[in-house]
Amino acid sequence: MVKRQCMSDEIRDTLATRIYDGTLPPGERLIELAIAQEFGTSQTPVREALRELEAMRLVQSEPYKGTRVREITPREMAESYLVRAILEQRAAELAAPHFQKSSDLLQKKADEICAAAEQGDIDGYARSNMEFHRCIVEAADNLVLLQCWDALQFEARIRVNLFRKNKAIVARAAEHAPIVEALRRGDGAEAGRLLREHSESFAAVWAKEAQSSESDPDNPSPSCSVEMSAATD
Repeated sequence: MVKRQCMSDEIRDTLATRIYDGTLPPGERLIELAIAQEFGTSQTPVREALRELEAMRLVQSEPYKGTRVREITPREMAESYLVRAILEQRAAELAAPHFQKSSDLLQKKADEICAAAEQGDIDGYARSNMEFHRCIVEAADNLVLLQCWDALQFEARIRVNLFRKNKAIVARAAEHAPIVEALRRGDGAEAGRLLREHSESFAAVWAKEAQSSESDPDNPSPSCSVEMSAATD
């Protein structure tokens, strides 16, 4: 059971990386038998990996049509970041007293984000960035708020953004420092404003991309696997 689970995790992570970096483009069909042969395993762990990828909203399965890579459209990205902006603003307001007592973990995550940005470590940046923002939402101590935030699947979205070799990654990483400082002071209103502006800036980029796609349907904008210089978080 443990070996099968480890294989399932390996397959999931490998396929996810291929989806994030565009090796597996939207619409690409994922054939269980072919994947099983590649990894030298049975189809059982492949099915488990595909179920997890579907839960992450990276793939979609349809009866009699199989499993394909799901496209994350610019409009979906824009709408998600707008919702995130509101959720994190409120989370910061609620969490400020917690971080006024202790902000060590949040500072650690902010430092990890900056270090990963300097090193060009996409996986490290995405992981630490997701943990930074989730840490704030968790500290708000509101289960419904946390569930809503988790439902947006930002771990996947952050990686979709980062795998486009963004040049603004270091500058974006630096935006987390004033958020930590505001929370350390117990200024939830300021931290919330910064978090909201942080997310809204990404929403604006994606909204522009969505508008471009919708205004010229015969020449749609590139999918989320291509480079867009301003969206990195």
